[in-house]
Amino acid sequence: MSVFVHDIQYSTAAGNRGEAVLDSSGEPSHPNLHDTTSSDPDTPHLLSNFSNTTASAHSSAVSPANATAPQPHRQNRNQTQTGIANIDSSAARFEGLPGQVPARILGRRQRSPAPDRRFEPSTGRSYTPDRHLIAEPRAKRRRGNVAMGGSDILDPHNGAPLGISNGSSEVFSGVTNGNKTAMNGSSARDKNTSVIRRNEQSSKYFGHDREEVTRLLIQALSDMGYRTAADNVSQESGYELESPTVAGFRSAVLTGSWPVAEELLAGASLETEGPGNGLVLAPGADPNAMRFWLRQQKFLELLEQKDTSKALIVLRSELTPLSHDTGKLHFLSGLLMCRSVEDLMAKAEWDGANGQSRKLLLSGLSKCISPSVMLPENRLAVLLEQVKQSQIDTCLYHTEALSPSLYSDHFCDRRNFPTEVALELSDMGDEIWQVQFSHDGTKMAACGGSPEVMIWDTRTFKVLESLDGHDGGVGNIVFSPDDSLILCCSRDGHARLWTTSDGTLIRKFPKFEEPVSGCVWAQDSRSLVVGTLDPNYSLRTLNLDTSEQYEWGVKHRVQDLCGSPDGRWLVAVDNQQTIHVYNAVTRELEFDMELKARPTSVNISQDSRHLLVNKCDGEAQLIDLLTRNSVQKFFGHTGGDYLIRCSFGGANESFVLSGSEDGNIVIWHKNTGAAVERLHGHHPRCNAVAWNPTDSYMLASAGDDGRIKIWSNKTISGELRARHNQAGNGWTAEDR
Repeated sequence: MSVFVHDIQYSTAAGNRGEAVLDSSGEPSHPNLHDTTSSDPDTPHLLSNFSNTTASAHSSAVSPANATAPQPHRQNRNQTQTGIANIDSSAARFEGLPGQVPARILGRRQRSPAPDRRFEPSTGRSYTPDRHLIAEPRAKRRRGNVAMGGSDILDPHNGAPLGISNGSSEVFSGVTNGNKTAMNGSSARDKNTSVIRRNEQSSKYFGHDREEVTRLLIQALSDMGYRTAADNVSQESGYELESPTVAGFRSAVLTGSWPVAEELLAGASLETEGPGNGLVLAPGADPNAMRFWLRQQKFLELLEQKDTSKALIVLRSELTPLSHDTGKLHFLSGLLMCRSVEDLMAKAEWDGANGQSRKLLLSGLSKCISPSVMLPENRLAVLLEQVKQSQIDTCLYHTEALSPSLYSDHFCDRRNFPTEVALELSDMGDEIWQVQFSHDGTKMAACGGSPEVMIWDTRTFKVLESLDGHDGGVGNIVFSPDDSLILCCSRDGHARLWTTSDGTLIRKFPKFEEPVSGCVWAQDSRSLVVGTLDPNYSLRTLNLDTSEQYEWGVKHRVQDLCGSPDGRWLVAVDNQQTIHVYNAVTRELEFDMELKARPTSVNISQDSRHLLVNKCDGEAQLIDLLTRNSVQKFFGHTGGDYLIRCSFGGANESFVLSGSEDGNIVIWHKNTGAAVERLHGHHPRCNAVAWNPTDSYMLASAGDDGRIKIWSNKTISGELRARHNQAGNGWTAEDR
């Protein structure tokens, strides 16, 4: 039974949710997807942290008006074949190093080069939050040609995770923007000598600003614990990592000297303004928000000390007048009712004054301070990681899972790419519609027109288990996150749960009126969501520990579905031309996306950011779930009336691969969209492909010819064949 595909079809979005129309020149609307500032600690997590294993059933010819079950066997279907189209569909998208911006004030204390200038020797001790920190700063020189990109400041993570401290166990951080002496402990003679040497040197280092490079080196040496070396570089170069004012602000935050911190913040200036007290704010920084964060920490610490009366004064007279965040104020006022410190910490998700809270506060505040005076955390390490990632992103045949070396440019040889058939498995004897690897890469399972689901060991590809009893075949299979269970989505309307260790059937769920099409597991492997082609019960949550079930109440068929690894999204596609994106926690529809052709399969990347959609018109799209824009398109395979699956794969998920109606396997570079390989796989068609998640040299393909092909490079293929022949297939005719 055929499915007719229309070139263009639009439908009305459900409810008042957002809708995006892809494949068109118009820009979709971008309503706010989530509120990261929500402070409600009691938000329920009904289904958290989905595994990234996707699942869907054999695509069948079901029209909205006539919901008949799809046919298990497909015959007399015409083949089509096209060449690879437009492999240069778009350029790679990389985040390069920060660009130049107009000159601005530098936040460090720079010495004058005048030979007769007298230098005041530093005391060499750590700065403390005293009144001298807010005194008028000494005159300083400005380097007019120094610039640093503002984008480095406002990035939500600023190049480092929030868990990385911006301070230290004493006054200053051992892993951060400064050190205990603020690189200011040299003698007057040392300073004069360093100034003379600096003046004799060029202001550039191979095209880079010498001061910026030097300060990055000082920070990196401090991060790695080389304090003496960092001091020596500072004295030799004459550059300081940060000014006394910045060091004082750091100290005030880390020691809880809130009046000093606020006074220093009050004297801060923008880069476009005058010098101020030396604390320079980043473009777009909100001093009011920074004050709110400081006072919020003060409020929480008073509650921790059980000084409720003072905490109430701070809430009423210091936090409320800022009028910064009404919702947050209501949340903070509710914390006054906490009966214990443990209750306070749990509800506020805060670890106390002696935990990491002050360091995290400083980390957040540092993102609002110009990097010219307070370097972003671990800046050199972040830049080196960006260099590595850019080389990986442009490596056409990337197969090396380990981090590239800094000693040489990264390059992967094509000879290591999995382009050779190592093994052909014909154990199933019928059309094969899906093939999947377990998350740990040690097992592979396949299903199709046969009533059996088979599981192989991926070292020898010996058959481990045969799961029998699925009438009409199995459209999909999904390993649980811990790989101990596998759910089989049967065309007889049942979802069956088996153990992978011994092939025991442990649960047969109630029958649906239509075939079960797919499944998404919760990260704890104790609950899951199944999708079906039954429009009345298309999404259902099942709990494995109880008999509890929950109907999502959606009224569209589910042809395929997937969940994001972070537990935020659940994406389902219907048998028309619509993608439905749900909040996996609240089960509410977030938005719909309309396509010009029917989608056949969906996958979400490991970073939970990108959705990969295969379509029946022979095009795959990569969609940003946050912006709802199509960021890449992949051409060169052929579609049709039946389900053809595509997936992410390779080292660092560098590739997109898909089966094809013409039997080929097409592999594209994910970032560039360029077709890297076209492998002649199956006849008449290749239905599914999967890359081993722990072995970047192994992928599997399955087709209507009843065969599974295991692909690798020449060297590994020979080793794999030898192990397989030595182990045997593990089955006899009587066993089968």
